[in-house]
Amino acid sequence: MTAAGRRSGALDLLVVGDANPDVLVSGAPETPPAGQAETLVDSGALALGGSAAIVAHGAARLGLSTALVAMVGRDPAGDFVLDTLSAAGVDISGCTRHDTLPTALTVCLNRPDGDRAILTAPGCLPAFGPEHVPDLTARHVHAASYFLQPRLAAGLPRLLADAAARGASTSLDTNDDPSGAWRLAPGLLAACTFLLPNEAEALSLAGVLGARGDGSDRGADEIDGLDDALGVLRAAGPVPVVKRGRHGVVARTGTETVTARGPEVVPVDTVGAGDGFDAGFLAGWLASGALPQALAWGCACGALSTRAAGGTAAQAGPDEAAALAARVEVGVAPLTAV
Repeated sequence: MTAAGRRSGALDLLVVGDANPDVLVSGAPETPPAGQAETLVDSGALALGGSAAIVAHGAARLGLSTALVAMVGRDPAGDFVLDTLSAAGVDISGCTRHDTLPTALTVCLNRPDGDRAILTAPGCLPAFGPEHVPDLTARHVHAASYFLQPRLAAGLPRLLADAAARGASTSLDTNDDPSGAWRLAPGLLAACTFLLPNEAEALSLAGVLGARGDGSDRGADEIDGLDDALGVLRAAGPVPVVKRGRHGVVARTGTETVTARGPEVVPVDTVGAGDGFDAGFLAGWLASGALPQALAWGCACGALSTRAAGGTAAQAGPDEAAALAARVEVGVAPLTAV
């Protein structure tokens, strides 16, 4: 995919956030027995992980000039992460290596129903801050895993606002909040063009925003389903784009609701599918500047990423992404005045 309107000397996409190995285990019991018992599982794999890293990897596969800014340790895990990204064509010159703290590590215990338990050792992620982000020019700046990187989170509103002031579009995928608090820095959402949560994350974020009066005067216990959450999130500034797994995606602008749903697929592994969606969405947006096309590319790339274990092994190239995107059903409904 050739990104339309690329400015001379500017990256298409700058991704800021987490990068780590994923250890993927399938077929584990819901609660593995203790007592040093050996439990056999169906399969295990080592893959590139971290929401930001998976997005950057997927965007590079789609043909975008992409840089990742992240922190890893000076250890074999960090070598694995940077080597994998570099081999995919991602610019890693802005990545930092911590001298003493280890690279983060995630273990995913995948269940047959598609759900999974995620165990993350944060390693050097809490040490990563805005001072580690170099001054790179990009058409779009995307940030991921907000709640795992508190120092970066504190400076993210200014980082994204500065990017927007230079003419870039911006986006945020918070991912899960291990603390359950779901509190965002003041001004963060106002600096985002797009917010890219899954449905559970959207409901949690909207509940806290409503309780605090940021964009709504309703309390958290008064958020009445996804449609209500979309309204609260949109009032805070960004266009919310909510990923709903096999049910597709729904987005809310100031005047309409846009939905998209691709053909049914039988997933091998859903790890990283939301990040694959993000990569496709951003590629579609940078190519067209049109929300429906961005949603179609997101749905296509999210679905195609589930063909193999891990978030990057089956990420789409531009031709197959375009072919499946053409089969995604997109609907546009105007908002009705209340």
